[in-house]
Amino acid sequence: MGFGLSPVLAVGMMLLAASPGGTTANLFSHLFGGDVALNVTLTAVNAVLAVVTLPIITNFALRYFEPDIGQDGLGLQFGKVLQVFALVLVPVVVGLVVRRRAEAFARRMDRPVRQLSVAVLVAVIIGSLVAERDDIVDHLVEAGPAALAFCVVSLTIGYFVPRLLKLDKPQAIACSMEIGVHNSAVAMTLAISVLGSVGLAVPAAVYGVLMYPVAALAGMLMTRGSRTAEEPAP
Repeated sequence: MGFGLSPVLAVGMMLLAASPGGTTANLFSHLFGGDVALNVTLTAVNAVLAVVTLPIITNFALRYFEPDIGQDGLGLQFGKVLQVFALVLVPVVVGLVVRRRAEAFARRMDRPVRQLSVAVLVAVIIGSLVAERDDIVDHLVEAGPAALAFCVVSLTIGYFVPRLLKLDKPQAIACSMEIGVHNSAVAMTLAISVLGSVGLAVPAAVYGVLMYPVAALAGMLMTRGSRTAEEPAP
């Protein structure tokens, strides 16, 4: 492993990578001018696909890295995986229904929701740091470099590949957030409640702390040119 991860942390990274985006990805897309409708659609599709792909990928990682966690794998426990993913799909479906049935209302709520989103993100960042305050240094040393690199690379590929394919900037931002902002809560829940291993949840916990400032910085960089262009000439 390039980052010298233990087998447990390596499987934890694979579990995180296999987890789809969530409402946080949609939130970042909304804040930084991404195509929210596209982002919500991608999240819904990815969540449905991940119900099947996540157990397969995790089982492969368990067999390949052979971590000492005392579990046989995730593949036959689709029922528990479905229960966890219900938490992802419900808010996404609600968002799709609101935008489809009440588009005018959705437009009116754009500014207040954006302002509320900033407050929520700040609260989540602070909450994440407080929750992990006792072990955050050890976790960052163990899994921080790999989680940081994974987040940066995912956000970068998610933005520049769509731009190379001639997609508009809002669509590229949506793709970047969907690919780069994984649902660490799903990965942690599966690691602890299904596989019974706190160690497997460490990469997702570290990623959950790092992804907020990294995604916020990426969003500012992606929208920098657009905001400059929108400023009126003196």
